[in-house]
Amino acid sequence: MDTTARTPDGTTPDEGAADRLARDLALVLPALHRALDRRVDADFPHPKPAEGQITLMRLIRDRDGITVREAAEVLLVKPNNLSATVTHMVAAGLVERRRDPDDKRVTHLHLTPTAAERTHAVDELISGYVEQALATLSDGERGALGAAVGALHVLERGLHPSAP
Repeated sequence: MDTTARTPDGTTPDEGAADRLARDLALVLPALHRALDRRVDADFPHPKPAEGQITLMRLIRDRDGITVREAAEVLLVKPNNLSATVTHMVAAGLVERRRDPDDKRVTHLHLTPTAAERTHAVDELISGYVEQALATLSDGERGALGAAVGALHVLERGLHPSAP
């Protein structure tokens, strides 16, 4: 006979807490992202690249010379869709494609100086907004967020389709 305590909805207290946490995270993380995106839209002095382009520029910045196929795997998008984005970004002067010296079929992606500067500017704006918001929190709230960052990275890796 199962003597586990259950809530009125039939879950155990731990299951109910996990369900609430999952729902809350699924709602708050995109809301945080949208709030930051709206602030950047309002304050960025140049035409702001689409979020997918900014994400790709950050990836190229961090992994200079990455290929379209590698970038597509990291960003969880189809290579042909990413290739179309790259073509648009090349035309806009944000990304350079350079042929691999050993395999002419492969191209490596590099940021232009303009793209590097704008990616940095967007990241600085976002950091500033978050720093301002963090300043309004208590020490305990900031500590809780600091402790949660590592767990959020682990959660993201666990949600990635390539996770075991």
